[in-house]
Amino acid sequence: MNSPIVNRRDLDFLLYELLDVERLTERARYGDHSRETFDAAIETAHRLALEHFHPHNRKGDTHEPTFDGEQVSTIPEVKQALKLLAETGLMAAGQDYELGGMQLPVTIAQTCTAIFKGANVASYAYAGLTIAAANLILAHGSDTQKQRYVPHMLSGRFFGTMCLSEPQAGSSLGDLRTRAEPQADGSYHIKGNKIWISGGDQDISENIIHMVLARLPDAPPGVKGISLFIVPKFLVNDDGSLGPRNDVRLAGLIHKMGYRGTTSTMLNFGEQGDCVGYLVGEPGQGLAAMFHMMNEARIGVGLGAVMLGYGGYLYSLDYARNRRQGRAPGEKDPTSPQRLLVEHADVRRMLLAQKSYVEGALALCLYGATLVDEQKTHPDQAARDEADRLLAILIPIIKAWPSDYCLAANSLAIQILGGYGYTREYPVEQFFRDNRLNPIHEGTNGIQAMDLLGRKARQENGAALKALLCEMRSTVRLVETQGNGTLQYQADTLASAITAVERTTEALMAVADNGDRERFLANASHYLNMVGHTVIGWMWLRQGLAAEAGLAQAAGDEEFYRGKLAACRYFFGFEMPKVQYHAELLQRQEDSPLTTDPAWL
Repeated sequence: MNSPIVNRRDLDFLLYELLDVERLTERARYGDHSRETFDAAIETAHRLALEHFHPHNRKGDTHEPTFDGEQVSTIPEVKQALKLLAETGLMAAGQDYELGGMQLPVTIAQTCTAIFKGANVASYAYAGLTIAAANLILAHGSDTQKQRYVPHMLSGRFFGTMCLSEPQAGSSLGDLRTRAEPQADGSYHIKGNKIWISGGDQDISENIIHMVLARLPDAPPGVKGISLFIVPKFLVNDDGSLGPRNDVRLAGLIHKMGYRGTTSTMLNFGEQGDCVGYLVGEPGQGLAAMFHMMNEARIGVGLGAVMLGYGGYLYSLDYARNRRQGRAPGEKDPTSPQRLLVEHADVRRMLLAQKSYVEGALALCLYGATLVDEQKTHPDQAARDEADRLLAILIPIIKAWPSDYCLAANSLAIQILGGYGYTREYPVEQFFRDNRLNPIHEGTNGIQAMDLLGRKARQENGAALKALLCEMRSTVRLVETQGNGTLQYQADTLASAITAVERTTEALMAVADNGDRERFLANASHYLNMVGHTVIGWMWLRQGLAAEAGLAQAAGDEEFYRGKLAACRYFFGFEMPKVQYHAELLQRQEDSPLTTDPAWL
């Protein structure tokens, strides 16, 4: 196993053969870069991940943070790893030079992020939340707020959090109760409770910058009454030095089944009546602003799910290539040599399933990152708008599909190891526990499904979905124009899936237009699975085309490309039929979940 984190050859294939990220160096923002600088950043991330994040992944799981009533304590390796991350500049990899950043394309910065998540998702969570909080302030904060907080966040002095959920509200943010009282100096006094706050307290950074949703006294009920506030653990002076402790208190740590190295906290704001916060943006626009951070976090959840699935795949593949067990069907001689696990067809089935899930989902996540680069740097406004639509419709899929199916990959990895798989002596059980959080992180997958069907597929008269289907059909036409017989079955299958998505969406929109919104959304999870499988099928057809091109001129790399084509064939043969299943269920409006009386359950 060359790397326990990711197949580096796969990264090169995705970045340079599938997505052609080198073309981004033609844009003014990335003009100082080349493939060499991209590779140097990725190699630095990989080396740092292997040497300082991966070694304490298990220790962070078995020695989770503690709280003695006064101070949170984490293992020292976490602080050291994050200190080195900041010193390499990778905390600010995608930021402007003026902010101390490398001005790398988002696609390359996300590739580096993927590597760290694959090495140690719990330790990297502190950095990921900080980067997202800094980006939120850059997008919506005042000039003073940007100057006061962002440089110290990107340098690793301060870390950040997002404080949304409350004990009584959960994901129903319209029901939050945290209050913000305006003060004469322009600040606000914050009072309330937040729960499930990752990184909400720790002993790693000098300060913690909480991004907090709260209501002003005259705010209307529901989501339109929510505003956004910066609430630092320690107040920050004009020169960046720390002032007095703010009235933010840790009520306790939450002990989760996974991500154990990341503190999960309950926070009390304003216990002493003196919690100071600062309004970000306009009153009542807090949730809209927070979606900037939430969408970034949702992409991060999908990427983390991919890398946890990828780690399990690589470990179980290495195990299957080295473990001998059993004999071929029909072999009756008990003294004959045992087979390697990888030689058994059912084990190969499980490995192909994992490969198709994790490599298909990684392609999707990195494709999503290229859309952000298009939004930022494409010279044509129409192209930027198109990228914006595509990303909007893909975000719930990027979050939810990998967190379901790369979790399934982790389950298959355990299965391949057999009895050893669910023991703590092997890492695949931790991958599974860590990944099980991701279908819940940043809005459950059911919420993502309702967002996809109820909002994204309807916006602008379905413009985003139409743009996505158009992109997928262009790949189908490419197979047809090239006369590529080896991928014709896959192209035909994808074309049928696209038609199924189109017709099913039309049928569901008719239900919505009739005013029955509950029935319209009742099977939204099946809709997300239908569209998600179609999108991953598209990613695999694109990878198949790139692999065919690579195979035609491969020099000693044939096995890699044949592996891509085998996974493509597997996904279309075993997974794509599920699209039609979901479409049929949705079109006949199977309503047993809707019509079952709760008393019957």
